[in-house]
Amino acid sequence: MKKQLLLPALLAIGLLCVGCATSSGKINERREHDAVLIDKVIERNASHDLNADDDIQKACHVNVNAYNGMALVTGEAPSAQLRNKIIAIVRVIPHVKRVHNDVSIARPSSAESRDNDALITDNLKTVLGEIRSIPGFNGSEIKVITANGVVYLMGLVHKNEGAAAIDAAKQVIGVRKIVTKFEYID
Repeated sequence: MKKQLLLPALLAIGLLCVGCATSSGKINERREHDAVLIDKVIERNASHDLNADDDIQKACHVNVNAYNGMALVTGEAPSAQLRNKIIAIVRVIPHVKRVHNDVSIARPSSAESRDNDALITDNLKTVLGEIRSIPGFNGSEIKVITANGVVYLMGLVHKNEGAAAIDAAKQVIGVRKIVTKFEYID
């Protein structure tokens, strides 16, 4: 019983802490506070709804990342029918403004492939954090997602920041392709 009450309490505290840090300026974030929370809810709801479907849960590997109401859906589904079902589920999640369907028709990726993707993401985040040539730019403002060696870059950026992020991604070993899903603020 205590465990059942602890998780919701921790989630509530975590969301409050995100709000405090965001409003105090400790976290570098260009999205409005409410947009950050809505994106977290979109991701949580997508995970819940997709995992509730037995066919998707058993046969597919899917990730949903949200940024400013835009849902990026990556992963693998063994058929077009299942891929369409995944996208249909994500489309109806409240507050989703747009869905980017990057689900491949293929068998789910291996654990080794996913580990490699995590390494690429970590390496790129490190390279982005080392960019000092653009005044006011903080690489942590770029959301990095990697799936099967394809790097997706999301964020609210100036054009020169987006270009710098693309150049940084080109430096990382293992990157097969770079896909930008930026919202430009200039």
